[in-house]
Amino acid sequence: MANKTYHEQFKIDTDLKLREKLKTLPSFSASFFRGIEPTTSARTRIAYAYDLNIFFNYIKNETNLGGKMEITDYPISILDKVTPSTIQDYLDYLKVYNNTDNTERINGERGLMRKLSSIRSFYNFFYRLEMIKTNPPAIVRMPKIHDKDIIRLDTDEVKELLDEVETGRNLTAQQQHFHEKTKVRDLAILTLMLGTGIRVSECVGLDLNDVDFKNHGIKIVRKGGNQVVVYFGDEVEAALLEYLKERNAIIPAIGHENAFFLSLQRKRLAVRSVENLVKKYSTLITQLKKITPHKLRSTYGTQLYKQTGDIYLVADVLGHADVNTTKKHYAAIEDSRRRMARNMVPLRNTERRPEEPSPEIEFESYELDLDDL
Repeated sequence: MANKTYHEQFKIDTDLKLREKLKTLPSFSASFFRGIEPTTSARTRIAYAYDLNIFFNYIKNETNLGGKMEITDYPISILDKVTPSTIQDYLDYLKVYNNTDNTERINGERGLMRKLSSIRSFYNFFYRLEMIKTNPPAIVRMPKIHDKDIIRLDTDEVKELLDEVETGRNLTAQQQHFHEKTKVRDLAILTLMLGTGIRVSECVGLDLNDVDFKNHGIKIVRKGGNQVVVYFGDEVEAALLEYLKERNAIIPAIGHENAFFLSLQRKRLAVRSVENLVKKYSTLITQLKKITPHKLRSTYGTQLYKQTGDIYLVADVLGHADVNTTKKHYAAIEDSRRRMARNMVPLRNTERRPEEPSPEIEFESYELDLDDL
């Protein structure tokens, strides 16, 4: 049997998890998941299942709507017993609560919004089919999301990060021991992510035949399941080729023969492993910023937008389905452009002050810094 790709195996594993999670939900929930399967990813469906599990546990343990019935025995009519006040009380509960394993959980604005969205989708499905009479989640307002500063690496921090990966000079003695075995791989991973803006799941999901050095492109599967080609520059190519020399000398574990990036156990590198290596190196260059793989993606998007000023290109390269998502993340960059205009129109003073440097000049220094590595 041919080896499955990372994304094929991920879907299988997620479907199996969903099957187990459905055993904890009311039996009528199965029709909801069958109904949304053609239009949603496996990742989305399992997220719905987890959110609905929390919701029905709240109904059972914090209200008297279900009486002494087990959650799995709830009839669909229980949905009509829920009121908008019940939903609002549920959102308040979600801010701080104990999970089924008695672990404290906290939800901020985005967590509350996602969980309300899950309930809305659930109710909308049955309401459209006229299987329930009421739709209380539709009445409850979405939590207000306050804008946050986008955390990204500055030009000098990008260079410092890659220097740290290459040298490992500030690592502990124990870390340096492993660094000798992984530095070429780690440098290839971070250079790839900083040079293309791909997601961490897209990075670890790469297979050997996904990398096309002739056309300088990598074939990746986006979150929605679409397959696209993302192109990389010369520096990324050099880092990948250097790692490939090591990779070709490794005999992978069974089932991981096609994986591009391998762990020390000769298996496909996991998302958590990449998150840990980003944390390990980034804490050496900045204690003020919490850098994650997604922040590397933000760093790439920021620099691409500064260079081109084309928000649609940035959205396309990053794989955003809606350009408004991109605008929301990178609109703060426009502040530097607006600042340039502050003395452009003289009133009574006809002497204009010297122009401030443009964002493009900053990006050019970024390119020079990377070329020097």
